[in-house]
Amino acid sequence: MPAAEIFIRATETDPDVIARSVVREAHERLRAGLAELTNAHPVAGGDQFASAELVDFCLHELRPYLVAAGRDLYAPAAEAADTRLLVDALRIGSVALNAQIDDLAAAGAVDAFRISVAIAAALNVHLQIEESVLLPALTGMRSVDPSLLAADLRACLAGEQAEESTVIDVRKIARGGRHPRVFARYAGLAAGEAFILVNSHDPKPLRQEFEAIHSGAFSWDYLQTGPEEWRVRIGRVAVDD
Repeated sequence: MPAAEIFIRATETDPDVIARSVVREAHERLRAGLAELTNAHPVAGGDQFASAELVDFCLHELRPYLVAAGRDLYAPAAEAADTRLLVDALRIGSVALNAQIDDLAAAGAVDAFRISVAIAAALNVHLQIEESVLLPALTGMRSVDPSLLAADLRACLAGEQAEESTVIDVRKIARGGRHPRVFARYAGLAAGEAFILVNSHDPKPLRQEFEAIHSGAFSWDYLQTGPEEWRVRIGRVAVDD
């Protein structure tokens, strides 16, 4: 088999490549949808701009993406010191985009066109930062499984509810995906919230990872210590800035 073909096949199944592909596909769908609708600008003396279709697109395509990105991209990246400020900026951008969507929903046809142009411009910058800065950082984090990230993002964009399990039985998760799933669940916790980890052995290596990544920001309480099943309550502790 030619080396080039081997490289292509390996690339197509590489988790990092798959994760980036899922995000970029979502980005392109948003860009294309906004471009198509904003091209139908109003003509003099009329209200021919498709503001209703644009509002529908923003409410049912753009806004769900912002929710999905917040859960599956921003939450895990916010756990790392190197990307925390970046995530803060992206979250501010998401809030601004949501405010513009609200303005769009309340606007007339002419104002809707103006707002849609502003949304498209702001969104383009927002998505470029996700692609060029956030995604490379995410796929390089040891606590993030790119395959899991891609699957969760796909599920959220398909309208499935975010996983908010209070119990995670890692015995049912394939090896290699267990720790990333636990860290992803932790990333979604607010201060004071917790979940229960179930395992067939004492998860000491996982605790060591928590100590290395989230020292002082998590709680770890054994509820059951064998012999066949271990249960640990893992929580997020409020940390003073």
